[in-house]
Amino acid sequence: MAVPVASTPPLLALDIGGTSIRAALIERGAVTERLEARTPKPSTPNAVIEAALALAAPLSPRASALGVACAGAVAGGRVTATAIHTFPGWHDVALSEALGAGLNLPCAVLNDARAAAWGEYSAGAGRGQSEFMFVTISTGVGAGLVLGGRLHLAANGLDAELGFVSVPASWTPGTEMPPLGHLGPLEFETSGTALGTQALGLGLNSTRALADAAETGHAQADALYRRSAALIAWKVADIAALLGVQRVALGGSVGLRSGYLARVRASLAVFPERYQPEIVHAELGADAGLIGAGLWAGRSG
Repeated sequence: MAVPVASTPPLLALDIGGTSIRAALIERGAVTERLEARTPKPSTPNAVIEAALALAAPLSPRASALGVACAGAVAGGRVTATAIHTFPGWHDVALSEALGAGLNLPCAVLNDARAAAWGEYSAGAGRGQSEFMFVTISTGVGAGLVLGGRLHLAANGLDAELGFVSVPASWTPGTEMPPLGHLGPLEFETSGTALGTQALGLGLNSTRALADAAETGHAQADALYRRSAALIAWKVADIAALLGVQRVALGGSVGLRSGYLARVRASLAVFPERYQPEIVHAELGADAGLIGAGLWAGRSG
């Protein structure tokens, strides 16, 4: 059963990403006011915290609590980057303490995919489901799990890291995480970044170009697109078998394409019925993380 989404006064949310920082006021499970700024480069902890405080300050006097969605491993309000090339120097950063003190608000921090999962569960595609998973397929592959109506949060901050489970590898993106024998991380095979690299091999210039070609009958593009969808379906089936997830919402620039959703559903259909959760599109779009972070802060505060 989804949590109540009413909030009086509003909740303040921050979404800290590698490209932009967004701030918003959340009321009744929806964004009512928003601000956005570019993430400073290099994205060191002090620079990002200062930029986030400056962006959110005009909205903070009207808010009762602050929720933050941020990439990386999050535990106890502290953040350690999993993509150190994007967030250099982020090791055990006390983000909740710094932002809460700076804005004089109680503060709760979630990994961005987990925040989006909570947003979708509370106010989007996961409503009414006690076991729910949100999966984003975009630059990388991320996920969040709600089990028994509770957001799953591991003590080490590495819960639901679907993008780093192992699958048969055909693409090696560099040396930051070498394949494990003939295996490699899921996101190195299925993400928008992976599809973009694969597109170049077909003479196509982007992930979108590959997806467009696949959806209009280009056989080689479709084979790569279907492989990505099949690997996602395989891991969704694994999660369903392990945890009994009933519904999965796909988000992100790749996951929100209707052609991709159709291919994931087709691949999932080959598994036993009990390992086939309902697959739908996420409903909240790019605001899922903001809404989820805000609602989480309201719930925790």
